[in-house]
Amino acid sequence: MTGSADPAAPGGGVPGGQRARVVVSVPPPLRAQFFTRDVWRRLGDAADLTVLDEHTDRAALAAALPGARALVTSWGTPRIDAELLDAADRLALVAHTGSAVAPLVTPEVFRRGVRVTQAGDAMAGPVAEVALAFTLSLLHRVHRFDHALRGGADWETASQAPPRHEIRGSRIGVLGASRTGRAYLRMVKALGARVSVTDPYLSPEEAARLDVRLVPLETLLRESRVVAVHAPATEETRRLIDARRLALLPDGAGLVNTARSWLVDEDALVAEVRTGRIDAAIDVFDAEPLPVDHPLRSLPNVLLTPHQAAGTVECRQRLGESAVTEVLRLLDDEPPLHAVGVDALVRVF
Repeated sequence: MTGSADPAAPGGGVPGGQRARVVVSVPPPLRAQFFTRDVWRRLGDAADLTVLDEHTDRAALAAALPGARALVTSWGTPRIDAELLDAADRLALVAHTGSAVAPLVTPEVFRRGVRVTQAGDAMAGPVAEVALAFTLSLLHRVHRFDHALRGGADWETASQAPPRHEIRGSRIGVLGASRTGRAYLRMVKALGARVSVTDPYLSPEEAARLDVRLVPLETLLRESRVVAVHAPATEETRRLIDARRLALLPDGAGLVNTARSWLVDEDALVAEVRTGRIDAAIDVFDAEPLPVDHPLRSLPNVLLTPHQAAGTVECRQRLGESAVTEVLRLLDDEPPLHAVGVDALVRVF
């Protein structure tokens, strides 16, 4: 469906004409968050818009694609396969408002020469900030004090916690020198942490440039006071942090996961934190929404947020602006800024 060009009352479009046409497969609530009035106006000034309110409707997408030059996607847009591409006779760009494109595109998209872009750079900063907030909370046991006071413990009991530490001088481990991992390590280094990194694709020379120690995963786990997970979700990283590796963490250590639950064996983590030996701060879960009776919800040494690390106003607006910028560059015959290749499909999500 098409409608108003006002992102606050989403719809969007400029009437007919001979201009390029762009399909926006983003539902109304996300359109209001992603596209400021100025950004939406820039897109509408440059192209005729077909806006899909029912963005998960495959038939509606198939009907909208003929003649379209670009497709702006969001989480839940139907996967672009050969059948949809057959309808997309003029499609030159899929501009995703998120990071991982594997749920949205197939190898056929690349075989047919359609460019694919993503907006992952926009998420790195806020997710790294949440990981930093988690790290500081675990070091200072803020979550334990809050849980005790809200749970009705008396003052003296609520004041009890394992030893607390400052980030300055603490060994912080980073699993994955991704965009977010690098943003996070810069933040913790600025606060005086001693940072080690595990990443099979990080060269010693790049580690030296980042001023971090490059170590094997087992060493990272054994030596770190807090380990922050920032690796991608691939077949190789599934349950990378399992029961055996969780047991390597020192007593009193903390695990931070703002990446994907895919990377950590959640059952093993529940078993480990139940002992009280380590703490954890988690934004991502195997089951989302997290069931109300899930054991993680009641543990005093666990800090939880509902997969909202990238949910800032500023980040959401950058996601929209990134996708629109890619569309405008296509229409101006300029190369994309954040293109990905078929190798991006190794990321599971």
